[in-house]
Formats: sequence, C-alpha cells, structure tokens
Amino acid sequence: MSEVLIIGNGPAGISAALYTARAGIKTTIIGKDYGALSKAEKIENYYGFEMPLSGKELVRQGIAQARRIGAEIISDEVVGIGYEDRLVVKTKENKYKTDSLIIATGSSRAVPKIEGLSEYEGKGVSYCAVCDAFFYKDKDVAVLGCCDYALSEAMELLPIARSVTLITNGKEPIENIPKEIKVNTKPIEALVGDNGVLSRVLFEDGTEIEVSGVFIAVGVAGSSDLARKLGILTKGTKIVVDENMATNIPGIYAAGDCTGGMLQIAKAVYEGAMAGTQAVKFLRENKR
Repeated sequence: MSEVLIIGNGPAGISAALYTARAGIKTTIIGKDYGALSKAEKIENYYGFEMPLSGKELVRQGIAQARRIGAEIISDEVVGIGYEDRLVVKTKENKYKTDSLIIATGSSRAVPKIEGLSEYEGKGVSYCAVCDAFFYKDKDVAVLGCCDYALSEAMELLPIARSVTLITNGKEPIENIPKEIKVNTKPIEALVGDNGVLSRVLFEDGTEIEVSGVFIAVGVAGSSDLARKLGILTKGTKIVVDENMATNIPGIYAAGDCTGGMLQIAKAVYEGAMAGTQAVKFLRENKR
C-alpha cells in the first residue's frame, strides 16, 4: 500500500512525486501513456532546456527522474476510484490502496457529438455509474463506449439494472465481455426521449433500443469522471481545487490541466509541486 498515489505521469504528476518521494513518503504513480505531450514535437517555452525537446522526451526524463528517487511507476489504465477501508484506485488489472490521492490526469476527453446527448444530461444521460446506478434499479440501461473504462462502468451497473447494453457506436469492442452484458456495435443516430426524459437510442440503420439511461464512458476515464465517483466537486470537466490544490475531500488533491486555467507545462509543474507538498503535510499531520 502506498502513502500517496498519483494518477498521471505527466509534468503535474511527476512534479508532485518529486516532492512526496524526497520527503520519504511511499509514492506510487499510475499512468497509461504520455498524454497530450506525446503530440508536442518541440517544446521551447519551458525553463531549463537550451535546445527544444519533444514532449515525449520531457515525459520520459521526468518518469526516469521520479523512479531514480524511489517512486514506483506503474503503467496501467485507471478505471475508477472509491473507498474501502482506505482510498482505493482501480485499474484494468488491480486495486491499489492509499492514504492520499493526487489526480493529475490532464484535461478530460471531449464529450461525443451525438444528437440529444446534452439535451438529456441529468434526464437519462449520466457520466458516473457509481453515482447514479441506484436510480436505474431494475431498468434497462446502456453504456456508450468500447474499451476498459466502458466495461468497468457496465460491471458497476450489472447487479442493479435489469439489463445492460454496451453500445460501441461503430467501434470494435474489447474482448472478454461477460455474456450478461449485451453488445451493440451500430453507429448511433441520436438519443431520443418522451416528455423531456430519455427513452431510447436510435441507430443510423433505423433500428432502436429502449433504455431508461445511457452512461457515457468513451475512451479512458477523464479527471472529472474519476472525481465524481468520490463526490469531488467539479465544474464542467474541471476539478474544483483551492489555492493548495486541495479538493473538497481531505487528503485528495488535483493538479495540472484537470484543474483548468492555463494549459501549460509551467502551470502543471507548479500545481504538482503544491499538491505534493500539501499531501506530505496532510499525511504527517494525520500520523501525529
């Protein structure tokens, strides 16, 4: 078990780890890839490098630096967070317990452009199975997505809903989906409803299925998706933090693009440093 777990291996997450690990705090970082920086060919506006370097190289060096001072680096995809006896971070393969959490996942993914989606948000369209599954007890629901995050959301709904359908919107679903979960690969035309409430999904071929709810889980879990699972305050797709990068839940912090504002490496590094130092303070105070 880690004392602090950091979700995200970009500048914000690594910066936080440099402070927690050097303070003697057992630190684990979970990240899947290099995020938005993987597309940056040349970085020239960040302090300390005489010559431009690529985003991939900057992230690679940061990860190596954190590993050198003792942080554990895990390459995996986070699909959920929750509470058991302690905070728990769930990935595709494992569960990790921690005393403090720093969310540094970058900016959230874009919401899919589907007719009717925004119209029925809160009226049948949801972004969090853990939060809203109760409202769909013994009802037919669908999860929009094709990958591990979507499957994780579908598994949360399975014990509660009458039926769960994974809608991939024309994409190939991942393998090993339990037989209890229906799979529909047809492209979506629109989400439609009756009396202001979602009632069915219409496909491009003219067919439709009746559902009481559609849970959006496209791609990987974004920062606000994870935050909602614990009741962390969000505003749109951003996590709400105070001047110390603290969320409304003690011991949980957020840093980098997921907090909004200027989407720059310099900001991410600052916020990561602040989150890391505050996590150290939180853990030491709680030990006393």
